[in-house]
Amino acid sequence: MAFSNNHTLISRATRVNGDLHFTGELQIEGKVTGNIYADDEKDAKLVIADTGLVEGEIRAPVVIVNGKVVGNIHSSKHLELAAKGNVTGTVHYNSIEMVKGAQLNGSMVNNQSQQASPAVAPAVTA
Repeated sequence: MAFSNNHTLISRATRVNGDLHFTGELQIEGKVTGNIYADDEKDAKLVIADTGLVEGEIRAPVVIVNGKVVGNIHSSKHLELAAKGNVTGTVHYNSIEMVKGAQLNGSMVNNQSQQASPAVAPAVTA
């Protein structure tokens, strides 16, 4: 497997405590306790392998979950829940793909429907 210059791997034997900020592609095979933020909002990609565990909020354009996430996911482009994916929390997405076997314990929020509905001001009566 060839890696680009912006590829970061957190291996199976690695545990990270604290928030992570990344650009390019981040692949997690170990455990992260903290929030994960993509600094490059257009091309960043987060992949959580089947051995990966994230306990915290995730904000990235593209998120692929084949491991476990305990926390909310905010995906501005595409969210994929793979066959071994297990998410406990609210997922925010523009497009979503769920493979048979994926588990989601929480809510699903489509970002496009939030942007499309205008804010309604309450009626004022005198």
